Amino acid sequence: MSEAKALIQPDRGTDAIAIHLVNKDGFEAFAKGLSAGQRAALAAQKFEGGTFQTGIVPDGDSWFAVGGVANPESLTSWCLAKLAEDLPEGTYRLAKGEAGPAMFGWITGQYRFTRYKSEDKAQGPRVLLTAQVGQIDALTAEAQAECALRDLVNMPAEDLGPAALEAEFEKLAKAHKADLTVVRGDALEQGYPMVHAVGRAAARHHAPRLMHLAWGDPSHPVLAVVGKGVCFDSGGLDIKPSSGMRLMKKDMGGAAHAIALAGLIMGARLKVRLHVLVPAVENAISGGAFRPGDVLASRKGLTIEIHNTDAEGRLILGDALTRASEENPDLIVDFATLTGAARVALGPDLPALMARSDATAEAFLAAGRAQDDPAWRLPLPEGYREYLASDVADMANASANPFAGASVAGLFLDRFVGEGIDWVHFDTFAWNPSPRPGRARGGRGLGLRASWHAIRARYGA
Repeated sequence: MSEAKALIQPDRGTDAIAIHLVNKDGFEAFAKGLSAGQRAALAAQKFEGGTFQTGIVPDGDSWFAVGGVANPESLTSWCLAKLAEDLPEGTYRLAKGEAGPAMFGWITGQYRFTRYKSEDKAQGPRVLLTAQVGQIDALTAEAQAECALRDLVNMPAEDLGPAALEAEFEKLAKAHKADLTVVRGDALEQGYPMVHAVGRAAARHHAPRLMHLAWGDPSHPVLAVVGKGVCFDSGGLDIKPSSGMRLMKKDMGGAAHAIALAGLIMGARLKVRLHVLVPAVENAISGGAFRPGDVLASRKGLTIEIHNTDAEGRLILGDALTRASEENPDLIVDFATLTGAARVALGPDLPALMARSDATAEAFLAAGRAQDDPAWRLPLPEGYREYLASDVADMANASANPFAGASVAGLFLDRFVGEGIDWVHFDTFAWNPSPRPGRARGGRGLGLRASWHAIRARYGA
């Protein structure tokens, strides 16, 4: 797709095709202002003002567009997305009012992942003019971050293994003059033993690593962002069935969220001391793979009995959260495609949010509601900690019973977050299983905008 900034432009009165927005309730009144031929054109297209309908109306030697929305007076992020997908290449402006938050969907509606297409038949850019010049930079930055996140999640594991994920961090650090430290391969045994254990079975060119990016004034509040970077998850020796493995290129979706959020934070120059930590591994199968029944050491000093090698994401996050806690942060936010239990409970569109603080949880939930990026809070019940009991180690990495899987995984992570630290965990799907306007099938940010707006409100620009 074209660069996000090219798709939204200041309205300086240049020629543009008008877009009229209507809904079913207002369509009859709107149609009365049209000629008989124009009404016939809309009827031929079966346009009735339904949400996400698009109509093309002849107007002398030219034409205008009509889009169906739920409420023309109150646009959401996705109201213009179908128009952006369907309309031909050109320059457009709304006939009445301004797009506001719908600029986001205008951009993401034009997203396509074409890296592996031998022939790209996409239309040229559809540019929207707006008088809301002050909103362009912020909304295009968010849309660009979303599209970059999608690109990362959509990449196959062979081309986006741990080394390629490290290259993404190098680009991010260079763009914002941040410091980047990387620990790779067997060197992880000393400081990040769980990251090493999970990733050691992979081929050498997919060797595990821990990326740590630091940016900002050390005198500012410390904000830590952590992302799960399992670039492919076979399940390990507790191997997944082929159907469960099919989408496991997206198991680095947490890392993609962390990278996208970090770019937004640094791009806006928030007054924080930012630490971004991503453990990157492939959970592979070989003679060196960790096994059910193994007991792993951790950076925290806790020992972990392995009940299931397919519960590997929480292991690598444990070491990363421990390291993040060592910076004495004001807040830690982590993202992970962590549990199928969260998807069973909430479906693909609602990430599960867990937090220690009620006030912090509500701030993130409210930000998500306001930005069309909702989440749903799940509890961290003290009584369920016993589900992770082990006879031979300090704790197990998975429960033997099927209950409360998402919360139990959250409780595991909680053991590795420093005492008294404000912490928010997103168990996100990072994937859109069926296409909808502005949300192509494939990688998708779920929790990104909620986190960005909550963090921006907390720390200011």
